Amino acid sequence: MLYEKITKDYMTALKNKDNFRAEVLSTLRSAIKYREIELREKGKELDDGEVLEVIKKELKKRREAIEMYKQGGRLDLAEKEEKELKILEEYVLAELSDEELRIKIKEIIEKVGATNIKDMGKVMKEAMSGLKGLAEGERIRKIVEELLKG
Repeated sequence: MLYEKITKDYMTALKNKDNFRAEVLSTLRSAIKYREIELREKGKELDDGEVLEVIKKELKKRREAIEMYKQGGRLDLAEKEEKELKILEEYVLAELSDEELRIKIKEIIEKVGATNIKDMGKVMKEAMSGLKGLAEGERIRKIVEELLKG
C-alpha cells in the first residue's frame, strides 16, 4: 500500500536525520490518518485511491501557496514550498495513457455486462471507484461513452 511506503520513507528520513523530508512526510501521514478516520466513520476503508486523493490535495495546497508567496515577494517561502512539492510528487502515480485506460474500461464493461449507452451509469460507477487516482473523471467518461456507442 502507498501509505506503508510513505511510512517507511518517513522512518528512513528520521534515521538519516533528513529533518525536512521527515517533516513533510509527517504532515502527509497526519492528513492521511485524518482521512482514514473520516472514512471509518462512514464505514469505509482507506485504500490507495483515497491516499492519492489526500496527496493531490496536499500538492494543490503547495501550488497555491507557492503562487501566493511569489506574488507577495516571499521567494524564500515559495522555495520551501517548492521543495515540499517535489517530495510529495514522488508519491503520485502517473495517470494511465489513453490506451491503458481503454483496456481497463473494456474490462469493466465486460465485468458489469454493459451492452449499450444505457448502461453508462453502471460502468461509470465501477470505473470511477476502480480507476480513482489513475485518470481524471472526464477522460474516463469520454472513453466509456465512446466504447458503449461503438
